[in-house]
Amino acid sequence: QASPTPVNNSNLQRSIRSWTFGAAIMEETEDPRVAAAEAHIAKYKRLVQHYLDRTVVWGRARWGTFAGLLVLYIIRVFLKEGFYVVTYALGIYLLNLLINFLSPAVDPETSDDPGLPMRDGEFRPFTRKLPEFKFWLAGTRAVLMAMVATCFDMFDLPVFWPILLAYFILLFVMTMKDRVKHMIKHKYIPFSMGKQTYGELTKVKVPGQKGGKDDK
Repeated sequence: QASPTPVNNSNLQRSIRSWTFGAAIMEETEDPRVAAAEAHIAKYKRLVQHYLDRTVVWGRARWGTFAGLLVLYIIRVFLKEGFYVVTYALGIYLLNLLINFLSPAVDPETSDDPGLPMRDGEFRPFTRKLPEFKFWLAGTRAVLMAMVATCFDMFDLPVFWPILLAYFILLFVMTMKDRVKHMIKHKYIPFSMGKQTYGELTKVKVPGQKGGKDDK
């Protein structure tokens, strides 16, 4: 019977030592300034997210700010007489956000219970594919980025702007037409109108009070 071959641990130990040495070198060569910069970026992100969360309840103020920025951008493009490609890209992006905002989170054509507001008279809040806050945030970022792009002449590409305008209007009409057909087909509206209450029927009226049914 052949004797078992002795295990040579020298290669294994050598590999372990070289891996440990390499890891130690990587830890020593890591720039502490990179870690400090990452910590500052993470702190800044948390701070921005904190203030964004505080603006959730200020819907009118948020959308007013968005409308103001959009008007300022339009005025800037009008005065510069250029950057039509940037404006067209911004319009297409905002249109895509609007379609997702008006679309249900679950497509009723692919689900048996999409949870739409109008379903056998039962109240259900409309769940959007793109929530209102994310719609506002993405739109505001897009307008700001487009406004920054107008500061660089490299984005001012020569183009015949009436063609872009006509194509955008055609795309907008066709897209909204399909969306309205989808709403009519599945009998829903993209807004929650509020749960029906019966407060008037449950009010207790004091006899002799003006407006009561016992008044003569």
